[in-house]
Amino acid sequence: MTLRLAIAVLVIANVLSAIGVAHARHQHRQSYVELTRLERARDELNIEFGRLQLEQATWAESNRIDQVARQKLGMKFPGTDETVVVRP
Repeated sequence: MTLRLAIAVLVIANVLSAIGVAHARHQHRQSYVELTRLERARDELNIEFGRLQLEQATWAESNRIDQVARQKLGMKFPGTDETVVVRP
């Protein structure tokens, strides 16, 4: 009877171990899929960030600011007769 009990315990332990391995592999696959998805999202965000930096640099160029100031705001550089130097 003891031998049968030992064999039964070993069979049950073997089955539980196999189920544990299958579950661990499944979790690993799910984690890998999630990692791949997150890496893809990261890469897309890095590309978008680069585009936004380029756009910001374009909008911040002094030529662009000067153009907007002249056309939309009607600004101009003051002439020498309009310039006043204030000294302390």
